[in-house]
Amino acid sequence: MLIYLRIIKESFNFAINALKNNKLRTFLSLLGVTIGIFSIIAVLAAVDSLEKEVKGSLSTLDSSTIIIMRFSFGPSEIPQWKREQFPDVSYAEYQYLKKNIPQTEAITYSLNVSRETISFGGKQVEGVEIGAVGSEYYDIEALKLEDGRFFNEAEANSGSPVIILGNEIAENLFGQAIASIGNKVRLYGRKFTVIGVLEKEGASMFGQSKDASVFLPVNVTRRIYGDNNKSTFPQIIVKPEKDIDNAEYIAILEQQLRIFRGLKPNEVSTFFINQLQGFTDFIDNITGQLNFMGMIISGFSLLVGGFGIANIMFVSVKERTNLIGIQKSLGAKNKFILLQFLFEAVVLAVIGGLVGLFLVWIITLVASSFTEDFSFVLSTFNIIIGMSVSAIIGLISGIIPAISASRLDPVEAIRTGM
Repeated sequence: MLIYLRIIKESFNFAINALKNNKLRTFLSLLGVTIGIFSIIAVLAAVDSLEKEVKGSLSTLDSSTIIIMRFSFGPSEIPQWKREQFPDVSYAEYQYLKKNIPQTEAITYSLNVSRETISFGGKQVEGVEIGAVGSEYYDIEALKLEDGRFFNEAEANSGSPVIILGNEIAENLFGQAIASIGNKVRLYGRKFTVIGVLEKEGASMFGQSKDASVFLPVNVTRRIYGDNNKSTFPQIIVKPEKDIDNAEYIAILEQQLRIFRGLKPNEVSTFFINQLQGFTDFIDNITGQLNFMGMIISGFSLLVGGFGIANIMFVSVKERTNLIGIQKSLGAKNKFILLQFLFEAVVLAVIGGLVGLFLVWIITLVASSFTEDFSFVLSTFNIIIGMSVSAIIGLISGIIPAISASRLDPVEAIRTGM
């Protein structure tokens, strides 16, 4: 064990001496490794950050949540001209499904309506996002209230003039969220009573946040926009019960909606059943492809870096030929010489990798300071990958020089090195 520690110590000293005595040569040779490791870890960190932010934005929704609408989340085999003729899902279809779909934890009807201006007294907030939803949306989205309550089923069905404010909206209108409850705000030229205020959550990477949103009973907006308004993009949001057969549940859902629409067996479904699990799988697939492409591009830099390490080691073998001969004449075995040069190659490569990691760390700090709503992640796993790849590159690059050094004849090595 002691001999291996001695080899590591000597190899580290030789690597450091190479850096000190041949600064320019070593710098240029390690540059490829540094750039390669920088590229790999930068891509991994960027993709991990993007994936974390996207999934974080969807974290309030269960992955089993189903959204039924006339649009598909992903590619479809149905021609576009045919998809454009699909009707919107209706409120009557929502009521039918609510009565006829078993094993359903929550189901709601929702409209996507344009942003509006909300006011109270002399204050107003423009560009407010309107959430026109049913009462069960509270359970589906797992909303959290700072004060007050969400509207109930009776209020949602009757279209009562009640409203839930996002935290930022409440603060802009009333100074503090707790002062909002019971007050009447004006929206769509009508007065709505504030019955709840959401907890502050902060902005997502897409700039969307419930802090700048309000929620109304969906039947209020149905009266304003009508049921045949193509700009509202109606949707039915369904949350199945846990631990059910997902495929069977979706099949029943599709069958019931086909029955309601009177579709024949040979006709395609004129709606799409989108599941968030499919969307998250799509995100995983995209991030996997980005990582793979980043690895290929970075691989070219690492290839150059590997040649650079090999070049340093060949020069090192030539410069220390005399020393190798002396070591062998004193009884050093081929294995000892081999490990010595291999460890040296690994140390040099790891140094180059550390520089690359340091550059990524600096960039993540700078980037995070400029983007408040997006945090860049340099995970421990990515650091381990960077160091492992560096060590492997050093090991591979040092094999041939180390073998050539270990096979030197001691007499010839001393004579050649003199």
